[in-house]
Amino acid sequence: MRLTENDRRCGPLTWGRASWNPLRLVFSTGGGDDEYPRNHLTAYAFGYVARLDLPTSVKPWRRWVDTSVYNWSKSPDGGYWDVHPREFGFSLCDGFLQIFHGPQTNDSTTTKSTSWHLPWTQWRHVRRSFYGLDGERLFDEDQALRGDARFKQWNEQRESVPKRTFEIDDFDGNRVTVTTFIEEREWRFGTGWFKWLSLFRRPRILRSLDIHFGAGVGPDKGSWKGGLVGHSIDMLPGELHESAMRRYCEQEHKSRSGQYRLRFVGQIEVTERD
Repeated sequence: MRLTENDRRCGPLTWGRASWNPLRLVFSTGGGDDEYPRNHLTAYAFGYVARLDLPTSVKPWRRWVDTSVYNWSKSPDGGYWDVHPREFGFSLCDGFLQIFHGPQTNDSTTTKSTSWHLPWTQWRHVRRSFYGLDGERLFDEDQALRGDARFKQWNEQRESVPKRTFEIDDFDGNRVTVTTFIEEREWRFGTGWFKWLSLFRRPRILRSLDIHFGAGVGPDKGSWKGGLVGHSIDMLPGELHESAMRRYCEQEHKSRSGQYRLRFVGQIEVTERD
């Protein structure tokens, strides 16, 4: 079983540069999708991964699944063995700590693992705001609201925020109307008892341009997948609707059917706030 795109081997040891960068040390019995399960110890650190194959002294977890009671069962033995690896160790990635202490079955009733988001490594969302046509801050989402009440307020604010309207030409020359509005989100460092850590780190602030196309764009339109009908892009400092939209149209875009470009035509109207 391959470990990386460029494995290097020396006897029972395999190593290489990893595409994933956790701090991780896990003993596994193998099993499940492994055709020939064997015990091994795997470690990730500093962008590298290494696996040491070990003698198979610990067997994978397994249980007998009786299918004889079902009409659809065609198993001559009346069932099958459900096999999964046993794992023991830990993994830490982006402040998410996992402890493995038994079978890993992808079933919450039988998997033996415990996990936490470490509160001194996490960011908490504190604000979502909507902005006007000239970049002025208009109103904030009420962070105290929950569930349907919060969604209702967000939907009302999204509908009432002033929008710019543009025309663009799709990759095939079809002219499409686009509406945009600006919103901004803010996160501060630390959660729970560790909120005070935000005193020592700058907040993360992301301003985005929300883009809604009047018709699907891109090579996928007309297919079962359908064209792109809307998404949002990060805005650069000092950008407003038109400058961000122009930059977006100058970029090359990707779809399932290939790359394509849009052509910015111009602003056609301003929808003022009621």
